[in-house]
Amino acid sequence: MKFRLVSDFKPTGDQPQAIKKLTQNLENNIKNQVLLGVTGSGKTFTMANVIEKVQRPTLVISHNKTLAAQLYQEFRDFFPQNAVSYFVSYYDYYQPEAYIPQSDTYIEKEAEINEEIDKLRLSATTHLLTRKDVIVVASVSCIYNLGSPVEYGKFILELKPGMKTNLKSIMLRLTDLQYERNEYAFERGSFRVRGETIDLFPAYKDTGIRIELKNDKLIRLSEFSALTADTISILKGAVIYPAKHYMTDPDTYSGVFPMIRKDVEKRVQELKSLGKTLEAHRLEQRTNFDLEMIKEVGYVNGIENYSRYFDGRAPGQPPYTLLDYFNHASKEFLTIIDESHITLPQLRGMYNGDQSRKNVLIDYGFRLPSALDNRPLKFAELMQRLNQIVYVSATPDEYELSLANENDAVVEQLIRPTNLVDPKVTIKSTKGQIVDLIGEIGKRVSKGQRVLVTTLTKRMAEELSSYLEEKNVKVAYLHSDIQTLERQDILDELRKGEYDVLVGINLLREGLDLPEVSLVTILDADKEGFLRSKTSLIQTMGRAARHIDSHVIMYADNVTKSMQNAISEVERRRNIQLAYNKKHGVTPKGIEKKIKARLVEEDESKNAYQDLNYLLTLSKKEVILPDEKEDLIKRLRKEMKIAAQNLNFERAAMIRDQIKSLKI
Repeated sequence: MKFRLVSDFKPTGDQPQAIKKLTQNLENNIKNQVLLGVTGSGKTFTMANVIEKVQRPTLVISHNKTLAAQLYQEFRDFFPQNAVSYFVSYYDYYQPEAYIPQSDTYIEKEAEINEEIDKLRLSATTHLLTRKDVIVVASVSCIYNLGSPVEYGKFILELKPGMKTNLKSIMLRLTDLQYERNEYAFERGSFRVRGETIDLFPAYKDTGIRIELKNDKLIRLSEFSALTADTISILKGAVIYPAKHYMTDPDTYSGVFPMIRKDVEKRVQELKSLGKTLEAHRLEQRTNFDLEMIKEVGYVNGIENYSRYFDGRAPGQPPYTLLDYFNHASKEFLTIIDESHITLPQLRGMYNGDQSRKNVLIDYGFRLPSALDNRPLKFAELMQRLNQIVYVSATPDEYELSLANENDAVVEQLIRPTNLVDPKVTIKSTKGQIVDLIGEIGKRVSKGQRVLVTTLTKRMAEELSSYLEEKNVKVAYLHSDIQTLERQDILDELRKGEYDVLVGINLLREGLDLPEVSLVTILDADKEGFLRSKTSLIQTMGRAARHIDSHVIMYADNVTKSMQNAISEVERRRNIQLAYNKKHGVTPKGIEKKIKARLVEEDESKNAYQDLNYLLTLSKKEVILPDEKEDLIKRLRKEMKIAAQNLNFERAAMIRDQIKSLKI
């Protein structure tokens, strides 16, 4: 099936020229492009149009789960008839295996797997092996070890009415594919047997498959509702893929196991020669246990640490990742790296962090050196596996700009569909800045508008908020100590007018879309650093670009290089936007955006978190009884899974941290 974009909107402003240039460059085999699109210019819509025109499988990489979820939902709406998939880390809670030598503390790998996300991950790889019209929206976890697509593709069960088979052979094959027999709870990745009928719940689907047999012959295949058991459709055939990404072929055990045991023997001798007798004994015991488990059931917790042997990779050779599934499906797939100025640094840093933790485990006999090959890709390895790339950002970094400039492939999208322009920028002295700030706030409040104030420290944000409150300004502050739900409440209350001013440190997080804000003020703008870099300043100023009366005030005694570069870039964009509006005789339109309903009702939310905080306080005093604590943890885990299933990962992460606090 071809990609078909469905939307009530048509490209406007400079979206058409951006779509045309990007498409032409892709057709001309230019590897690196940059889409420099200002905030609110519809960059996702532009990329959707490009995908429809080039008709290629597409990987979209985002720097976190929350933003990836937003992009997934947008692309799914744009392409309802195509295979839009979501591939992020499937853990609601994840504690990696680690060892702390200073306290002799071994931390076993602990994870809470979200079944819905696991299904979406499996669905993504299944789509890549079976279809061409695939879009996968992924987080940076896409560069982690996943297992060979060739091996994954070999582990299938083909079913067709009329074929000769029997109940036992199908059950054995399903077990090989890591499906579990469960007669009581019909869950994804399980099957149940009723007479000569097998009900299967594929790990990557929302519906079940009923396999009916008679006299060693498959007589009927049907799709049914997993909830009601009602038949949905009769199937002419079905291909069942594995329930897990990482599969091991029992036929390879005879060759693989001796290799592992040989490496164990070698490593044990190395440890003993260093006087590490305990470590040597530990490694021997743990590895023998793992091999026995793999032999008996085909799987063990931590099996990925032996992936190099089963994949047939040499030491140091890169692991298989989602990118290999793309390359297996089509060498001409397209990659879009969203918010590239944030995503690329994350991709660069993942390898070193992973290796540091694993080296400690190896040194103390918890893992073989082969564990180092269960890793994310190095940045150079990643870039080698990507075909053509579009870097998308309002503030692309020098790295991606330099790559794109080699072929004049920096495509600008500066005109918003609303025709709103970038804000005016004014520099004012720090002398008397607070008095001046109060005056500017008063002007905006009289017009029913909102104000953002950025500071450099938490303390300053809190003290400034207290001072403004004394001056009868309706103000709130926002920083990293504010919990996720409370944070969203504050933003909603700002939009409603319960607050007129929001004071914060870094007000750049994704989802900060406040069309009522007309003024952004930056205190200490001349203090060079991360929060006052060119990129951060442009991003901060962009918070005002959703209002007709947009204005930015920088309080500074000197004009730094970062300030000058940021102001010059904003003014350049503003001049282009004003010229466009004049030429086409258009008037900017303000943005109207509904305030989303809260995840839970206000009273329930407040009471729940008051109760929770009270219980956490008691837990620190060791007052909560073990049974009570266990019950609380169970309830929290349930809430965490619900939040993650709704793709609200910030809330899930907050609850996860609360569970960890209770376990201490």
